[in-house]
Amino acid sequence: MSLIEKTKSGINARLWNKIAIISGIFAFLICFLLIANYVQINRLDPVNTEAVNTLVKRLSENPNDEALRNEIRALDLLVRKAYFTDQWQIRTGGYILLISIAIMIISIQLSRATQPINPTVKEDPSEIDQILKKISKKWISIGGTAIVVIALVLAFLTHDKLQNTFTEAAIAASNEETEQVQDVPNRKVSIAAETKEETEKPEEVKEEVKIEPKEVVKEVEKDETPAEQNKIVKTETIAKTAELPAFVLEARKNFPSFRGANGLGVAYQNNVPTNWDGPANENIAWKVKLNLPGYNSPIIWGDKLFVTGANKITREVYCFDKNSGKLLWTKTVDKIPGSPASGPDVTEDTGQAAPTAATDGKNVYAIFANGDIVAIDMSGNQVWAKNLGVPQNHYGHSSSLLVYEDKVIVEYDQGKGAKVMALSTSDGNEIWSTVRKVKISWASPVIIHRNNKAEIVLIADPIVAGYDVQTGEELWQIACTYGEVGPSVAYADGIVFALNEYASLVAISGGNDPKILWEDFDYLSDVPSPVATKDLLFVVTSYGVIVCHNAKTGEKYWEHEFDNGFYASPILVGDLIYLIDREGITHIYKASKEFELISEPNLGEGVVSSPAFADGQIFVRTEEHLYCIGTGN
Repeated sequence: MSLIEKTKSGINARLWNKIAIISGIFAFLICFLLIANYVQINRLDPVNTEAVNTLVKRLSENPNDEALRNEIRALDLLVRKAYFTDQWQIRTGGYILLISIAIMIISIQLSRATQPINPTVKEDPSEIDQILKKISKKWISIGGTAIVVIALVLAFLTHDKLQNTFTEAAIAASNEETEQVQDVPNRKVSIAAETKEETEKPEEVKEEVKIEPKEVVKEVEKDETPAEQNKIVKTETIAKTAELPAFVLEARKNFPSFRGANGLGVAYQNNVPTNWDGPANENIAWKVKLNLPGYNSPIIWGDKLFVTGANKITREVYCFDKNSGKLLWTKTVDKIPGSPASGPDVTEDTGQAAPTAATDGKNVYAIFANGDIVAIDMSGNQVWAKNLGVPQNHYGHSSSLLVYEDKVIVEYDQGKGAKVMALSTSDGNEIWSTVRKVKISWASPVIIHRNNKAEIVLIADPIVAGYDVQTGEELWQIACTYGEVGPSVAYADGIVFALNEYASLVAISGGNDPKILWEDFDYLSDVPSPVATKDLLFVVTSYGVIVCHNAKTGEKYWEHEFDNGFYASPILVGDLIYLIDREGITHIYKASKEFELISEPNLGEGVVSSPAFADGQIFVRTEEHLYCIGTGN
């Protein structure tokens, strides 16, 4: 080896030695920070901070202090945001630690490889020196490895603790039966609720008016009987439908998308059954086994019912006769330009076919986890198909489709360029596309009608926003949420309701200048979407609690806890709400200010998908089968 080569080799060896030393020191600093963070986190409780508890105690002594209420709300949100910032820092710190160790190991190996060979024979050290050197290396290696392992384990435990803290607190809080501030420990406070003096005031009675087109009838008086209330609600609904486009009115006669027409969680069907027994086959018209798995919900147009299924290799759309359960056709979705050879890696609880399809009575439109979207006519012939690009989504794509007139609405909030777009129902060409500055979302779009305009409303960290359905123009947005958003929004009487677990529940007034009317932090959802009427909002949590709020003020009327959790969203049918838990039990209760359970029929199989409705029938997708309940009209 020449002198120049030896010199270069020596310089490289010294460089890699320095990199190894620096990365090693950095790794140990991260270790100590993670250990210190674990100790700090275990000394704090985001649900019981001394500052907030002190303010809550002051509020219980002076419940009319609105400024104090606002201070508690702001401080509560600040504490929660800080806590989840810690969660991100811990996860990132763990990754940085692993990268630093990897760099250190690689640098040591490269240093050894580039070390120049010295032909000079050195005198052998004594045997004692060799033994001491080996022992030192051994214990340094053991000690360093132990510190790294402890830091990584504590980082995992801390992240897991942070992830479950608020869920555990909410479950514990659900056992409390009082809503008064002074009786609520552990900061279970409905900040947006009205004070006792306000809620005890009698409701204002408005003059009764005659029902004319485009007029709203009088509000329900407090002492009216349930029958009178139901009659008024139905009459008001009929009066308002005169303002809706013909396409929407036709869609309401069917069940064309996830959570029904416009995705709002409202079914307009009649004579829906309230009793059945799956294991005993009572009031079950038919059930069929599906070829491929999928967590999407059934959709209906006329006498045809559609669902989709997929694995990593195969994607299919199924069409059934809704009255007999006969499979009319199966369409395999393949040979699409740009489509990957196999589906992306997704989690088991999302799968390759989570999004619900949509239909307009001419075609059925379906989308899958690999970005394939297809239009199939009612006879099973492919009209068009394209690949939108594999969505960058660590759980898997789950946003369902909507159809509005001649447009297929696609929410594509994924890691590589979030956007919402409208594709032509006739050829799949892009009509418009709007870029969104949001993080990945698993929620689905809804369409509302306000001020003689149809709006698409979407939720994703950090905003809730409305878009013109015809042009894609953003009409409004408000920053009010964060985290991994799963539930879609609800809407009624001019108010949008949005929520996400670990964030908050917000009621947003409409128009180009949106405002938060009220906010609540008690019971939040990570999967099921809420549903609303003109006066009431119903929130369902995945751990089994349902809550009824005053839609205008946020006051909590009641809360009820069931034995099982929920993934399916509640559907409002007339004056009843149908809610299926994960064990297949449907909880049917009144959409009213007082909790009134009607029945709890059991299907006998696990359910995570939301039901679909036709006159006299309910359609439910279970883990293994597709069921038809009832016999129709």
